[in-house]
Amino acid sequence: MDFTVVVIVEVLYAVASLVLISAGLAVVFGMMKVINLAHGEFMMLGGYATITAVNLGVNIFIAMLIVAPLIVGLIGLVVERLVIRHLYGRLVDTMLATWGLSLLFIGAATMIFGNTTTGISAPISGFAVGDYQINGYNFFIIIVSIVLILGMLFVLKATRLGLIARGTMQRSDMAAALGYSPDRIYMATFFAGSALSGLAGAVLAPLVGLVPTSGGAFIAKAFITVIAGGPSLIAGLLSSAGIFGVIGQVFSFSVSAVMGDVAMLIAAVILLRLLPQGVTARFFKGKL
Repeated sequence: MDFTVVVIVEVLYAVASLVLISAGLAVVFGMMKVINLAHGEFMMLGGYATITAVNLGVNIFIAMLIVAPLIVGLIGLVVERLVIRHLYGRLVDTMLATWGLSLLFIGAATMIFGNTTTGISAPISGFAVGDYQINGYNFFIIIVSIVLILGMLFVLKATRLGLIARGTMQRSDMAAALGYSPDRIYMATFFAGSALSGLAGAVLAPLVGLVPTSGGAFIAKAFITVIAGGPSLIAGLLSSAGIFGVIGQVFSFSVSAVMGDVAMLIAAVILLRLLPQGVTARFFKGKL
């Protein structure tokens, strides 16, 4: 029974982590069709923003949930104004530009923070379940992911801003005809996606040793989760994260953590071979 509880918690944590890692990319790539290869570096910047704020005396939860997303969102805003706005509709050019930005961010972080591993302690301690130890911080990540999904659902479905953003991504000409500025909506959407990436990096910072190249550990998982999810933003994110999270943890428990990552990548290849348009192109059609 104790082992079952541990497995359930770890599976939920794996799914929540994939949701958290992929949410920002789902907004930028899923909604805006921008291939952001600097997504991992936005997460890395969120981690460094959190560590710096905590070292300056800011409460760790404020640093993770407010300071880091705001700082990374503002960085994303500058990137969108200077680079991305000129490349909408040019996928290859956007991919090359964001790859260059990722190298720029890595170099800048190396100059500022050095190339040594840094980090902060998790603010929530672990506890025992029978003979097993569970990381209490995992529950915080699960809760943050749930709140994040509910917040995204509310904004996109129940607010005027979300409806305008969704409409603009589908028909920018119609949005302009109705008096809305697609340029400003794209700017706000990229800001939101960048802030979500910063939030993910901030929340995961206490669990990983942070170096300027840390973003590379997340980019592959984020892309396969978003692409395998298909056209529906939230339904696709939840369905693909659920599939890959369960598969990854099952193999991690039964074989090893490395095999868990390998099994997840193999599952992504098989899934995209069977459903090349993603899960929600076949199932959950019409869902947000």
